[in-house]
Amino acid sequence: MSKESKGKAEHSSWGILPGEAKDIIRRREWDKPASLKGRLSGAKEFPIRLGLKPPKANAALADMAHFQEFIYKWKAFPHQELIQWSTKTFRDLSEQLIPAFIVIPSIQSLITFLGSEALARSRKWEDNMMPLLQMDDRLYPVLVKHLESIEKLCSSEVESLVGLIPQLKPGMGEGLYQRALPLIGIDTKFLEQHEILVTELTNMIHHGAVLAAGGLSSWLHCTKAPKDWLTIRPLCLDTSSRLGGIPILKMASNMLREYELPASNILVVENMQSGLALPEMPDTIAVVGGGKNVAWMDAPWLKSKRLGYWGDIDTWGLSILSDAREKGVTIQPLMMDHKTVRLHEERMVVELKSVEKCPASLVEDEVKLFNDLLSGQFQSSRLEQERLSADYINSNLMEWLSGINCKCSKVQIPDG
Repeated sequence: MSKESKGKAEHSSWGILPGEAKDIIRRREWDKPASLKGRLSGAKEFPIRLGLKPPKANAALADMAHFQEFIYKWKAFPHQELIQWSTKTFRDLSEQLIPAFIVIPSIQSLITFLGSEALARSRKWEDNMMPLLQMDDRLYPVLVKHLESIEKLCSSEVESLVGLIPQLKPGMGEGLYQRALPLIGIDTKFLEQHEILVTELTNMIHHGAVLAAGGLSSWLHCTKAPKDWLTIRPLCLDTSSRLGGIPILKMASNMLREYELPASNILVVENMQSGLALPEMPDTIAVVGGGKNVAWMDAPWLKSKRLGYWGDIDTWGLSILSDAREKGVTIQPLMMDHKTVRLHEERMVVELKSVEKCPASLVEDEVKLFNDLLSGQFQSSRLEQERLSADYINSNLMEWLSGINCKCSKVQIPDG
């Protein structure tokens, strides 16, 4: 707060001084991105008018020192063209010329009024926008929209933008990942770092075609980058050899949907550490660490496999089990039952945020377990996979492989 603003607080609420006026306009018009962008784009029209709250006669007489300061400081204000004066006749004071309004007619006047910091900031915009506007002056609305990003660019990044955008053509990324685009003079990470800005600039140049295509990558016809990585762990030498001898690897979930794993038994394990601790299991491959990511489990090849699922015993673990069933596969849940809880109940912890509604695709015993977890039937509400005894885990996994106590379940999902 300026000295004038502090002084203003000490007397009655009339007579805004120059420093206070500058603070008010800066706060309302310059420091608010939406207001500033509106002024720059024309969405908020000029002029900006700020009433200076001139006093009534009694108020002026009650505080003559402030009245004199109010008149003096506005007469000394360097930008007189922005002040709207009015003539008032005060009893006992005769006729006085009073500052009534600050009227700012343009963005340049606003910058001048606010001073050196605003001027330096505006020069940064001009320096960074001008090369792009010289390329295509229709880009101005996009540059204003992304003003914060434009301000942060250094000169070499502006140069890279100017070099990059004319190179981007529809379909040029056919069969390529975005990082592999044949760009000249542009480093492989630059496009990714500035993709939002590049997308909108390119979209403007190409008359909306980029966003109509679903975004830059789709417009370029780039191959989608892998995501939602899952850890694949063969659990015996035979299944490892079928994967080229690799003991562990990562696959994107969209790839796993397409490529069948070479084992009769597929064991899905919610958490990474539990998956890494699995024992040797013949003709079995584990898919580990996906958490809530079960989107890949609609893979057609999975329907011909024997499928086990092992997750935490909490509302989220049961919810993930339900989501997996909704992919249409037959699943045997492992160690996700009342017996497991009772044997390890003293190792339970609190589930900080529970699923409140019972998932739709649980069988009867699982629904009861879900409700018992929520209603406090156990010592606590969550039993993590890692807290089960190793001998108990190994025994249950071997039972699953041998088919003992096999309770595979496929819930019928209603249409719609």
